[in-house]
Amino acid sequence: MGIGRFGYTPLLPLMRQDGLLSISEGGLLASVHYLGYLLGAVIATRIPLSPRTVFRLSLLSIALTTMAMAMADNFSIWLILRFWCGACSAWVLVLIANYYLKYLASTGRENLQGWVFSGVGAGIAIAGLGVLAMTVSHIGSASGWMIFGVISLVIVLPICINIGPEISAARSAPGNPKRRRAALISRPVIAYGAAGLGYVIPATFLPIMAREFAQSPVIFGWSWPVFGMSAFLSTLLAAKFQRRFSNRQIWVTSQVIMAFGLLLPVIYPHLLSIIIAGICVGGTFMIITMVGLREAHRTAHPDQVTGVIAVMTAAFATGQIIGPIFGSLVYDLTQSFSAALVLTSITLVVTAITLMKLPNGKPRGTLQS
Repeated sequence: MGIGRFGYTPLLPLMRQDGLLSISEGGLLASVHYLGYLLGAVIATRIPLSPRTVFRLSLLSIALTTMAMAMADNFSIWLILRFWCGACSAWVLVLIANYYLKYLASTGRENLQGWVFSGVGAGIAIAGLGVLAMTVSHIGSASGWMIFGVISLVIVLPICINIGPEISAARSAPGNPKRRRAALISRPVIAYGAAGLGYVIPATFLPIMAREFAQSPVIFGWSWPVFGMSAFLSTLLAAKFQRRFSNRQIWVTSQVIMAFGLLLPVIYPHLLSIIIAGICVGGTFMIITMVGLREAHRTAHPDQVTGVIAVMTAAFATGQIIGPIFGSLVYDLTQSFSAALVLTSITLVVTAITLMKLPNGKPRGTLQS
């Protein structure tokens, strides 16, 4: 997932250098990818296939669509490929969040949940280091897509072969309509969506932002690997904090740190602030993903967990769709991402405050507003 979803970010400067994309087209391609993620989350509970089959097909599709980006040189085809990769990424996340987190909790191994979510950060770091090597070696963006696709395929094939026994095909029960509406309008869902908006602007444009302060790829190219390594380590550290702090406390703290990271390049425009921003955002967005989904497990009725996770994933995806288009439009108008970063930072802080005001709630109820 980390490679399939986020390999695009470090490759975007190479694609621009190769004359394939403008900033606006790059933002549109990112948003279409996240639109696929949104729609994938919405229909995750309605796919008429077994969870294991969906999981296998999704993993293979992520690898193959990444490879196909190298073989097509048409923007419309790229839109289709990135859309489908986004949908498959959502299905993988919903299945992992619903079944595997539940499995670890039921077997008393919740401490391993950090390792599950660290995989995304590892994929981001691999992509960042790979593009850094490609840039220094003067390898084009098309070759980069092919390399990432092959790496992904090598990773997923053993998983698909050795996936283990079928997992429960339980679906979210229809439940009471009010209960369903409460999940849709709840403050945690809105805050989770704000986190999707908050991380996605740097997650799409961080290397481009860094390049404004350093033209050498050996220097600006490190912005994305640092982002990925921060994401990788963050969930491992957060798993230790969960013994002392609640999901919501960790979530609020992470969201405030993310907001600070977005503001820092505006306050102090420098390559160092870009790198620190990458650490702040990369080091929090997967924590928010992990503890947000844990909170869904804690507060949702067992029959509604899959549906609540799908709603939260859809909210996150909505933020991701808005972010790249908003960021690219602001850049086209002002030749800077500053206004977009400030407004997004404010959104993160406001929604974090609403989380602080929530009552603790009863476990195994519905995620209430």
